[in-house]
Amino acid sequence: MTTGVAGSFPSGLGSMPSYPVPLGFVFRSRAKEEKGPAAKAAVTDSTQPRHPQAPKGRPTPKRSEAQTQRRSVANTATTRKGAAKRQRDERRAQMERQRQALAGGDERYLPARDKGPVRKFARDFIDSRFNVAEFFLPMAVVILVLSMVRVGSLQSIALLLWLIVIVLIVLDSIATGFRLRKRLPERFPDQNRKGAVAYALMRSLQMRRLRLPKPQVKRGERP
Repeated sequence: MTTGVAGSFPSGLGSMPSYPVPLGFVFRSRAKEEKGPAAKAAVTDSTQPRHPQAPKGRPTPKRSEAQTQRRSVANTATTRKGAAKRQRDERRAQMERQRQALAGGDERYLPARDKGPVRKFARDFIDSRFNVAEFFLPMAVVILVLSMVRVGSLQSIALLLWLIVIVLIVLDSIATGFRLRKRLPERFPDQNRKGAVAYALMRSLQMRRLRLPKPQVKRGERP
């Protein structure tokens, strides 16, 4: 025991230990303590999503492979554009052929609703005769003008003309449909005649110069 100030520690506690302390233990523990947060941070960072252009674990492609891939994408885009352009050109050419066919009557390029010998006969049957319905538009204009005049007598005449025109169109359409329905089985007994009468009556409502396909027979000519 050493003498000293009151409350001092024994001499054995103040002196250095007799056995050597390994320094590597101290430094190793500090190194581990310093590396611990860094390792945790690295693990935490690895959970974050990576940029889609640089996916993890995928090797960087060679320059030749990248160029080949870009060239393939460019060729694909060019091919699609070329195909779309060809489709547009073909559609435009088909529409032009149909327009010429409607003007000239070429059966090869007519729309589906106008194709066939049955439809052609129905058109010729209507075009070869006068139809009351084809004069409906000009008569409607005249009647409309008369009805706008603030004269009682003229308005009465306009109303009467409306009734006369409607009755004449209905009677003429009934007679035309009856005759055509009788002629079609005689000319085309083994072909599909469905819708031909309605097709002809719709054509009769149009003025002759506005009909498409253009009339191929003259008035009074037997189809």
